Amino acid sequence: MLAFSPFATSAGSSPETIDGAVTVDTAAAKALFDDNVPFVDVRSAKAYGKGHIAKAHNLDVKSFKKNDLASVAGKDAPVVFYCDGVFCKRAAGASKKAVGWGWSNVKYYREGFPGWKGAGHPVE
Repeated sequence: MLAFSPFATSAGSSPETIDGAVTVDTAAAKALFDDNVPFVDVRSAKAYGKGHIAKAHNLDVKSFKKNDLASVAGKDAPVVFYCDGVFCKRAAGASKKAVGWGWSNVKYYREGFPGWKGAGHPVE
């Protein structure tokens, strides 16, 4: 008999797609990084301070505003949102906010910091 595991289902995980955004995997995120596309870490300042994707901007999804995002990327420019991986829903929420505010080139990096760090990509 199999034991029940809360991690066996996707109930606690972040959505795989966001309407109006493009979900990117770690390889695509790295290509965007290499093209100098801005990354936005939507975790708390405390989590960001413990480690983040190199050069990422920190805009906590719980408090950032449209003007904060506008200071990072124009409405038609690509921008990548990430958080703490597939069990973190902050990047999904930030992506939804950005699309709702009219950003048209939103990249949702669902694998987030754990995927990036695990691949050995640049961190600070």
